Amino acid sequence: MHWRSALNNQNNPLLSVDGVTLQYRTKEHLVTATYRVSFDILRSDRFVLLGPSGCGKSTLLKAVGGYIKPVEGTIRLNGTDVRKPGPDRMLVFQEFDQLLPWKTVRQNVVFALTASGRMSGREADEKAMHYIDKVNLTKFADSFPHTLSGGMKQRVAIARGMAMEPDILLMDEPFAALDALTRVKMQEELLRLWDDTKFTLLFVTHSIPEAVKVGNRILLLSAHPGQVRAEMNSDGTDPVDASGHKLSERIEEMLFREQQTKVEELEHA
Repeated sequence: MHWRSALNNQNNPLLSVDGVTLQYRTKEHLVTATYRVSFDILRSDRFVLLGPSGCGKSTLLKAVGGYIKPVEGTIRLNGTDVRKPGPDRMLVFQEFDQLLPWKTVRQNVVFALTASGRMSGREADEKAMHYIDKVNLTKFADSFPHTLSGGMKQRVAIARGMAMEPDILLMDEPFAALDALTRVKMQEELLRLWDDTKFTLLFVTHSIPEAVKVGNRILLLSAHPGQVRAEMNSDGTDPVDASGHKLSERIEEMLFREQQTKVEELEHA
């Protein structure tokens, strides 16, 4: 099986975010979540949005998903403006209740395929089992969500998203609610799946170690409102640069220095 993105020219960006400003309204205020953020994602990238809480990472992911319209800038997938949600982008959230509790693992994945009109009957069941096997849950195909651990539920959600074979898989802090050991295991599972299918991933996290491990490209966003601070490459091993600093240390220093500067500005305001 091949993802549709693999059929396109590998040299052109799959996703282009150009000067995107995002806002949302609370009861009291109009909040600017991101300000003129730009980046490109190539096919088979594991692209990570990293930054402190409140920097607009999740809001930006929802905009890529088509759920929020930019007030400024454009988002294009395969050269076409993103205006609404579609099966070419699948979202995986951190919540464990994203599965239908009255359906088994197999039925949850099949339902996504049939409800989208992508396929029906035996074809949908075969594809569902193919991806359930890829996340090592074949033995639990006929189990209901309430019998599964948190990590297993997330693997079902990933299988469901991958079964749709979208152009890009969007993951919003999918492992944040897991215990530390399960979180590391799920990161390794995700990388194993990527090695197998080379899908394109846009991954949101506020964890520096997770970003370094999961991503091959990391976009660092500033504190609210989110703006691009830097883009870095990672090989998953937290490499040491010529000055003897690890990638994670450089990222941490940038985040800490920015936050400290903001505190000092407020103190002297």
